[in-house]
Amino acid sequence: MHLKEVRFHPNTDIHDFEFKARHAREFLIEGHKVKAVVVFKGREITYREFGEEIINRLTEKVDDVSKIDQALHMEGRNMIVVYTPEKGKKKSENKTMKIEEQKEGITKNAEDEE
Repeated sequence: MHLKEVRFHPNTDIHDFEFKARHAREFLIEGHKVKAVVVFKGREITYREFGEEIINRLTEKVDDVSKIDQALHMEGRNMIVVYTPEKGKKKSENKTMKIEEQKEGITKNAEDEE
């Protein structure tokens, strides 16, 4: 088990957030811990609620495959939360992904035959 880090800024755009959240989810499914960090630069530190909003959205995205190991806290200019993978969820998630891949493969084969 390794500790993987995903960094955000308070003004992270939607696409960038989705991309990083997808990676965090994959790390958790693989069995790694994920450290989510919101980095504040300059005067951004006065708007902590933007950082909390990003962390809350990330928590919703990975809630079904993880649990919070270390609660949301500030370390200097960084807002940090650590997620740990849930043991029972990892295997069921992998099975679900394999089933979806098989369905996509069947759909692609059917389209190729036509």
